[in-house]
Amino acid sequence: MPKQELWLVRHGETEWSRTGQHTGSADIGLTELGERQALALKSALAGEEFARVLVSPLRRARQTCDLAGFGAVAAVTPDLAEWNYGRYEGQTSAEIQRERPGWSIWGEGPEGGETIAQVGERAARVLEGLDALEGQAALFAHGHVLRILTAVWLGLPPNGARLFALSTGSISVLGYEHGTRVIRSWNQVPE
Repeated sequence: MPKQELWLVRHGETEWSRTGQHTGSADIGLTELGERQALALKSALAGEEFARVLVSPLRRARQTCDLAGFGAVAAVTPDLAEWNYGRYEGQTSAEIQRERPGWSIWGEGPEGGETIAQVGERAARVLEGLDALEGQAALFAHGHVLRILTAVWLGLPPNGARLFALSTGSISVLGYEHGTRVIRSWNQVPE
């Protein structure tokens, strides 16, 4: 029976996450609140032993990982970078919908960016790289890529990720129950 658990850690708040702007490849840092959220993650993760720690190459995820106390052992993993939003980088869904009524990131995706299938392929590669791991792994990354990774973990299509809300500075745990991949806990925000 598998003994693997994946701890998904979404980075702390940024200016753009606060305003609802799509933040893909923009390499922005944490706000003061985001830094406090990352320090709260340090307390919440204290005592956990991780066989592997992976982090997105983007600054907001690396800052969160560092402040949470895992920067020295984390492996930068390009496949954990956030979805490339192309032309929609920095725009809110409401702004995009003024131009494209009814638009959803989970349906049509971004113009000039990655397709949801491409992000799903990256998520699958991350999971394949952890396949033989026994024990816990921590993944410090971003809202959409972690949601898509969860959908792939559960055997759902990548757009199944639309069903999983994920707050900044949150911890979620994927694991097994009776040999079946499950969500063990979701969207826990330490105080």
